[in-house]
Amino acid sequence: MTDQATDWRALANAEGAALYGPQRIVCLTEEPTEWLYLLGEERRIVGISGYTVRPPRAREEKPKVSAFLSAKIDKIVALEPDCVIGFSDLQADIASQLVKKGIQVTIFNQRSVAEIFSMMYQLAAMVGQEVRGRALMQGMQRRLLEIERAASSLKRRPRVFFEEWYDPHISAIAWVSELIGIAGGDDCFPELASQAMGKDRIIADGGEIVRRNPDIILGSWCGRKFRPDHVVGRAGWENVNAVKNRQLFEIKSAEILQPGPAALTDGVEQIHRLVMQWSKAHA
Repeated sequence: MTDQATDWRALANAEGAALYGPQRIVCLTEEPTEWLYLLGEERRIVGISGYTVRPPRAREEKPKVSAFLSAKIDKIVALEPDCVIGFSDLQADIASQLVKKGIQVTIFNQRSVAEIFSMMYQLAAMVGQEVRGRALMQGMQRRLLEIERAASSLKRRPRVFFEEWYDPHISAIAWVSELIGIAGGDDCFPELASQAMGKDRIIADGGEIVRRNPDIILGSWCGRKFRPDHVVGRAGWENVNAVKNRQLFEIKSAEILQPGPAALTDGVEQIHRLVMQWSKAHA
């Protein structure tokens, strides 16, 4: 860590906020990495998740030090971070190991659209980019409102089944369910969306999905490529509207399952485009 970052005298003489907040950040998931790049603060990042794909240059520029449920603790310690940023209770064990090493850890637990914006605001403030962060977020919020207004004119909203995993079937988490609604669709399993853990969103009886008869099926199989033919071949699914009409689409997990900028931009845009195409075909 630099003397400037540890000496309060340097802070007293600094112009602007560049010296405030963590100077050496390790990101255990993709969304803080993408957000810090958007804020123009990528210089602070010294380590990232191996699952990071956004932005693409991060994989070339930053060392990979973690998966999602595991991390290279010794490698992280060697990077001398002054803050490690993670996501959710699922990373509690990693956080505990790092705290015991004397490292500051910030774990966000955002599950809804509002909580995603809250996380982004807090992180922007941590790195002295509160103004830029607010401007970027306001742009995203304006676009979400535009999408929602466009969707409000639909005469009929399609029923959407979002499949996070296929064996067993796992339905949409809260922010995905919300974004489906903003985009103009109705989540087939809204009662499960509030459950934070995937195990609590399992649909044990696939027949219940058939009975709810989704018009569109979106697959984002947690890092594995979605296979529409797998869905078409499911016994008893031949009369499901989405199967009959071949309304089966993949949204890559990096664009919808990371609770950060990607879901609020590319993810929702894809859902909205598919909903509007469906609507035109069923006008």
